[in-house]
Amino acid sequence: MTVLGVLRRVLQAVTVPALLVGAWWAATAGSTDFFWPPLSRIVGAFDDTWFHGRLTADVLPSLARLLAGYLLALLLGVALGVAIGSVRVLRAFLEPVLEFFRAIPSPVLVPILMLFAGIGNGMKILVIVSGCVWPILLNTVEGVRALDEVLRDTARCYRMRPQSRLVHLVLRGASPRIAAGARQALSIGIILMVISEMFAASNGVGFTIIQFQRAFSIPQMWTGILLLGLVGIALSGIFQLAEARLLNWYTGLRRSQREG
Repeated sequence: MTVLGVLRRVLQAVTVPALLVGAWWAATAGSTDFFWPPLSRIVGAFDDTWFHGRLTADVLPSLARLLAGYLLALLLGVALGVAIGSVRVLRAFLEPVLEFFRAIPSPVLVPILMLFAGIGNGMKILVIVSGCVWPILLNTVEGVRALDEVLRDTARCYRMRPQSRLVHLVLRGASPRIAAGARQALSIGIILMVISEMFAASNGVGFTIIQFQRAFSIPQMWTGILLLGLVGIALSGIFQLAEARLLNWYTGLRRSQREG
């Protein structure tokens, strides 16, 4: 990609956020509303609020719980998705049950999980898993079902070992759909991370935002919301880099098909 192309992509990425921030800044510049403070005041309170103790006491524990729940959901969703997608009888039996549990909103499970797992980190991780596992699981099932039958027959003809068939045929062939489900699960995980910390927690970003709201520290509350947005942007960027690396073969194949 040329330098001009890189500059064009950077400009496209920052134009809309810059316009939104500028509009917010201008709309609240002279605000005297207690609940809608000027953006300049919120930005001024950001450093003192989060970078003097709360980064290690609240932000890092939240990210650790998010990472643990997300990775557990990824492993569980891919493992179950491959099994269900590969066995037609198993899929026929489990599909109605999966649709039932997928329809249950994950925040509703928080009180139930608190009864069985307490109010510690285990409960918060389980809440994240309960929401993140479904897009990964269902996309993995569809990815495995959509594998080319010719490739399956070829693998059988060449007598590929089950481990090689799983890694090089099933997982690689379903990886674009798995990545799509993992991308959806990441945004769900951030939401559930915050929600789980609003129930009987002693630290975390969600807990701190609620504490600011209850103490009527409105600028500090807004800084927490901005922090969550920045965390989401950072995690999305990391995911896109990993996805581009792992699915380089797929993007190259699609590009050659479009050009051909």
